[in-house]
Amino acid sequence: MTAWTVHHGDALTILPTLPAANIDLVLTDPPYNSGGRTQSDRTKPTTRGKYVSGDAAHQLRDFVGDNRDQRSYTAWLSLVLAEGLRASRPGASLLVFSDWRQLPATSDALQAGGWLWRGIICWHKPLSRPRVGGFKADCEFLLWGSNGPIDATRNPVYLPGLYSASQPRGKGRQHITQKPVSLLADLVKVCPPGGTILDPFAGSGSTGVAAIAAGHPFVGIEASDHYARIARQRLTDATHQQVSG
Repeated sequence: MTAWTVHHGDALTILPTLPAANIDLVLTDPPYNSGGRTQSDRTKPTTRGKYVSGDAAHQLRDFVGDNRDQRSYTAWLSLVLAEGLRASRPGASLLVFSDWRQLPATSDALQAGGWLWRGIICWHKPLSRPRVGGFKADCEFLLWGSNGPIDATRNPVYLPGLYSASQPRGKGRQHITQKPVSLLADLVKVCPPGGTILDPFAGSGSTGVAAIAAGHPFVGIEASDHYARIARQRLTDATHQQVSG
């Protein structure tokens, strides 16, 4: 049975309590804070208004922490990623999601946090919003970093730099910005066998579901009590499925 924990609390409060040099992969999807360039942008729109189409039938809960401006986002994410580095073993990998607006800020935060920046992975989203008079916004990104040199002998994989997967729909979608488990299952392959995976922004627990299915211990942190409860239930179900399967 794969071990897992989901902490309810702020990432910068919980991360310093984790033991040092214990994590093999930090895989996380922080609140992008995209569109927060003006006071009006930061205070008026809800997360649902920013990330959900107006004709969507679901009533998923908003989440906190998505109203920072670009400077505060960079400083805040730098602190989070620095704590993730402290908790990681030498050679551990970092994968952090970003959209096009926050790519520069996220790359700055990754390096300010002490990680060695190694590249950008593209996530193609077949189901995405079109743009009149221009290009469809059908791509998000993952920035890849490492805690110093990577010992490839621990996990000699050859992974692609481009993935294609659609966000969950209908009853399978439990979070506004939920990522596909199929995508996350491919991403966790960068983690050495049996290595522990950390997600400081666990949301509804999709990273944990992928980690458990691959036999990795998982540590998640989620600020929202609502989503922390959903994550724990999903990870409980995934553990039962692992045992019965």
